[in-house]
Amino acid sequence: MSPMSTHDPNDLAAAELPADDPDTRVMAVARGRIYGLLAAAFDGDIDRVATALADNTFVDLAAVLPTELTTEGIAVDDPDERALKIGYDNLFVVPGEHYIPPFASGHATDPSEEFESDSPYHTAGEAGELLGDPAARITRLYDAAGFEPDRGDGIPDHVAACFEFMSALCLQEARLIDDPPAADRLATIYELQASTLATLGWLDQFEAAVADEDSVEGVFAGIARLARTFTAWDARDGVPAEVPTTDQDTDTTSQ
Repeated sequence: MSPMSTHDPNDLAAAELPADDPDTRVMAVARGRIYGLLAAAFDGDIDRVATALADNTFVDLAAVLPTELTTEGIAVDDPDERALKIGYDNLFVVPGEHYIPPFASGHATDPSEEFESDSPYHTAGEAGELLGDPAARITRLYDAAGFEPDRGDGIPDHVAACFEFMSALCLQEARLIDDPPAADRLATIYELQASTLATLGWLDQFEAAVADEDSVEGVFAGIARLARTFTAWDARDGVPAEVPTTDQDTDTTSQ
């Protein structure tokens, strides 16, 4: 498979799911944009978060998901970027009493291996180490796609990196759908999407932990709740089961 170029993280129009029975390409683009927004949010792109709050993007997304979601925390008329930055850092950057590891290895229940650690926040031989087995698993998927994340501070299983990868896969899907000679590549994209979503079961624990610690402002608790719900929907209904058929008999060239 040829290397996958990363998408422009600022290429976000309306982060909304299409109407019932949408065009497959339109759906892929919409999914890609939503994952791009979630990647930005969990990578600390506070300007993007503030903009999405101010224009009700998160609220609109919650409204179109096929489950009832509270908009507590994400319905903000006048977001305070300084407060958002402090909240993000306290939750996901600075180890302390409110810190929640934003990477899968930090929520593993079994240790990946015994190792010596000077960190006061992790005991050698216990689960939760940085760059554990979950990081190795997602890295293999990145390698299969020729993908290297820009988000996530160099931590492969960081939630922002995982969402960036899903965004890139969805937008790559959109580019390949109308290219019949690319059917095998498109099938591989679908397999990678399904495999990546299968690694994100830890978002249940992550969302619960963020909800506990972000109980005052609640913005990131709301975004985490939205992310968990969206990925669960996508794993069930979003990823196409098979490559769509076409009536075209001649080769086409992708644009």
